[in-house]
Amino acid sequence: MTQIRFALAQIDTCVGALDANAAKVLDYSRRAAADGAQVVVFPEMTLTGYPIEDLALRRTFRQAAWDKANGLAESLRKEGLRDLYVVVGTVGTDHETSKPYNRLVVLHDGVVWAGYDKHFLPNYGVFDEFRIFKAGERSVVLDVDGARLGVAICEDIWQDGGPVAELAGRDIDALVTINGSPYEEGKTDVRLELAKRRAAEVEAPLIYVNQVGGQDDLVFDGGSFVVDSDGTLLERAPMFMEDLAFWTLDTAKVHQAKSTIAPKLDPDEEVYTACVLGLKDYMAKNGFHGVTLGLSGGIDSALVAAMAADAVGGDNVHGISMPSMYSSDGSKDDAADLASNIGAHYDVQPIEPLFHAFQGQLDLDGVAAENLQARIRGVIVMAYSNSKGLLAVATGNKSELACGYSTIYGDAVGGYAPIKDLLKTRVWELSRWRNKAAAAGVGIGGLKIVGNEEGDPGTPLENGVMIPVASIEKAPSAELRPGQKDSDSLPEYALLDQVLAAYIEHAHGRADLLADGFDEKTVDTVMRLVDRAEWKRRQYPLGPKVTALAFGRDRRLPITNAFRE
Repeated sequence: MTQIRFALAQIDTCVGALDANAAKVLDYSRRAAADGAQVVVFPEMTLTGYPIEDLALRRTFRQAAWDKANGLAESLRKEGLRDLYVVVGTVGTDHETSKPYNRLVVLHDGVVWAGYDKHFLPNYGVFDEFRIFKAGERSVVLDVDGARLGVAICEDIWQDGGPVAELAGRDIDALVTINGSPYEEGKTDVRLELAKRRAAEVEAPLIYVNQVGGQDDLVFDGGSFVVDSDGTLLERAPMFMEDLAFWTLDTAKVHQAKSTIAPKLDPDEEVYTACVLGLKDYMAKNGFHGVTLGLSGGIDSALVAAMAADAVGGDNVHGISMPSMYSSDGSKDDAADLASNIGAHYDVQPIEPLFHAFQGQLDLDGVAAENLQARIRGVIVMAYSNSKGLLAVATGNKSELACGYSTIYGDAVGGYAPIKDLLKTRVWELSRWRNKAAAAGVGIGGLKIVGNEEGDPGTPLENGVMIPVASIEKAPSAELRPGQKDSDSLPEYALLDQVLAAYIEHAHGRADLLADGFDEKTVDTVMRLVDRAEWKRRQYPLGPKVTALAFGRDRRLPITNAFRE
């Protein structure tokens, strides 16, 4: 009989930050050993950060990463942790071809004690590993204090065959998988069902350790877990937070004991938190401490400002009201109320004098005059960004981005777009959820997220309201001409978003959309708008991916796309 105490180290790493990542591994290894762990497991490519993309092709970086792994093994030995088995991800090299590997290594007894290279290299959606890495060719079983542990890396368990099929015949006691699996809504259940199938296949418990944190347009949600060979959930770490969880394997038992199981999140809370974490980590990893954005009084800028306040605190949000001759008093009041609610800096910069100055020289009319207003606002936002060292955030949603309902170099300016993967109807749903959470005591910055693992409830919101109700309930409008409403140019969002979801996320063509029951006029209008706007989307800031198919890495069509079937 063998008992092995595992520590599941769900951490937030930074691409290229070898020293910082190694220091975090050392810290968590100390904590794991102090709590009696014999094996501590970290996520995919722990030391290098993930995804490292073309950094893997740089020989000097690969060498530095390998030196760091050896140095970390020696540091563990010097600290009296030589008996601990530390499972980490890094980049390796095939010395015959000089191609990089996505590699798992085990640090033990002061050395890199064992290694395994990822077999299946994903080349779909956000992944580009097949181009970068060389595939591994052998399965690996580790003998750890009498227990037989199979190992795999992320995609290796998503594909049939390969190392998991080989391990099924090798009498393992547990399958350890290290992962860098990006978040998308609904994926947690998919992962769990997959893990249950693989645990049944190898007839052993499966340990799934996932990365947490944001990296550019990807968000990693953590949610590490253990399932038994019969599919029973034995351990689950919380989502969106760093965590060190423990679970004990007893090889003498047919079925294993349960440990701590974190509760599932509300779906709206899950998506909202993913967007906030994406923004928070993008700022932290790029050296920004505050944001600036235009506050129009509309729902999109209100939700983005709320997310920014939750990410970095209201006092680090600089909102700018830029009213024109067409801005309603209600919109101006809603913008001021939002800024007051979240404790943001709030400036009013009327654009009418600037608009008349431009018109005196250009004499524009129609759409050109409307877009001029947006571009003036873009200049002001970027002026604040440059002068105050702030990250400018764009406030467009997925519905607008899909249809080209934005002004390039106007409202599309910014370095990050927190809601670019949220359809308009989802924007309303998340805004209602955030107010509901505020009423329940989740203050500004009170999300359970990386950096708030202790659960600080945040700064209380007066009257339990974060986003003005009027911003949620009023008809959306760009307010670039008298009486303008979004529905003048687009189908109603309730209908539009259904068509967009089918066309974009499910890749339905015209015939499919008609078979779905949408009317011909709406289908042709939406397809035309989406296809014509690809050139704008290519220039839009990146933002967190939260759906199965986001604009950017996931979905790119030819800019001159004339195919309509």
